[in-house]
Amino acid sequence: MVYQTMRKNIQNLLFLFAIIFFCAQSVADISKGFSDLAKKSMPSVVNISATKVVDTRGSNPFPFQFPPGSPFEEFFKDQNKGQKQRRTVALGSGFVIQSNGTVITNNHVIQGAEGIFVRFTDGKEYEAKLIGTDPVSDIAVLKIQSNENFKALKFADSSKANVGDWVVAIGNPFGLGGTVTSGIISAINRDINMGRYDNFIQTDASINQGNSGGPLFNMNGDVLGINTAIFSNSGGSVGIGFAIPANFAKNVINQLIQFGETKRGWLGVRIQVVSKEIAEAVFLKEPIGALVTDVNPKGPAFKSGIKPGDVIIEFNGKKIKTMRELPKVVGEAPVGKPATVKIWRNKKILTKNVVLGRLEDTAEFKQSIKPKVAEDKSLGILGINVRNINNNDATNRSKLKNKKGVIITSINPNGPLGMLPISKGDAIVAVQNAKIENTKDFQSRILKLIKSGKKSILLTIVDLNNSTRYIGVKIK
Repeated sequence: MVYQTMRKNIQNLLFLFAIIFFCAQSVADISKGFSDLAKKSMPSVVNISATKVVDTRGSNPFPFQFPPGSPFEEFFKDQNKGQKQRRTVALGSGFVIQSNGTVITNNHVIQGAEGIFVRFTDGKEYEAKLIGTDPVSDIAVLKIQSNENFKALKFADSSKANVGDWVVAIGNPFGLGGTVTSGIISAINRDINMGRYDNFIQTDASINQGNSGGPLFNMNGDVLGINTAIFSNSGGSVGIGFAIPANFAKNVINQLIQFGETKRGWLGVRIQVVSKEIAEAVFLKEPIGALVTDVNPKGPAFKSGIKPGDVIIEFNGKKIKTMRELPKVVGEAPVGKPATVKIWRNKKILTKNVVLGRLEDTAEFKQSIKPKVAEDKSLGILGINVRNINNNDATNRSKLKNKKGVIITSINPNGPLGMLPISKGDAIVAVQNAKIENTKDFQSRILKLIKSGKKSILLTIVDLNNSTRYIGVKIK
């Protein structure tokens, strides 16, 4: 009996050692996989600097400000009448997809840029030319101005991605360059209400400001997606990042390279969700498809006989399970080619043949792509939310007429500004006596000061009474 017990214990120990050995070996293999992938892919990932010249006429040329009403204020005002300019730089990431130097990044990284430069991890820097950009999908295509051959990356088949798969992100967070982070796919087909074509890969790989436009790799070293957005109250990574899937991106990129613009399919209908109640009312077995609420009289759907009240349940052989799926499949369909649309009407399935128009030619689309300025940005380190100064602010406060600075929209009572003489609606126009442009500039300066070891920060405030005050903020 004792012998059998000892034998069983030995077997259990051997089994435990085998598991430990196997786990250690697996961890070593994964680590080796990460390092091999980074070594292989890093030469094709670039840091992007987009420069823009802004007019600083009327700004203070001195590193300080005079108190309101000071006799020096009027004296020195005349010293700054001439037009002056300075450069601002937006930082992001990108990657090479063709050996001729074709580079992919996000549209928001280079939007409005007058000069674009790409820098490789070996330190070589080149000027790049904008080939085409698509604000809707936030994708831009650049071409390096050089005759050299560059190492290109391949796109993966993102339809084969699964939740739980390992992924690696490489990019230029906070301008640091060449940064590798890893994680898993947290979700696929994620809709975050950024636009009509939302279909993001969600990952917990660390993605921060500056990673925008960089690649998200699978473990084969192929590009699974383009890192584009993060969910964060602080502006830093909290493990919720989003990437444009490769399969969707490829279609947009090919059009930008070929035409310099996109050509998306247009059906010409307004749609809404088919709820359980609507499905019962129209005798559908389940709430599927997209309910047509309006048909453009000049659109393709009208010409094919689609009417308000129809439920579109299939497009070009693809089942439409939810309303959000229809714009995606229509947008990817070829313009000017017939598409087969199945609708549910009067308890019957009808088939309509529709020759799609081009979305970009419609007045509705042209209005929708007007750039939207983020109204509210959270700055967790100060415990406040801020937005850009608007026309109404500038009208009511003469000191804000140049629309430079930010407006405080909320204050955390437990944050660094919670107990200070500052209120919601006050404007912050300078940090350390240096004027700020907008929310992005404000956040960038605060982060740089904190990284430099600064413990206290000086803010210049224009309050609701149009009075200027200075506030010293101690950073916790």
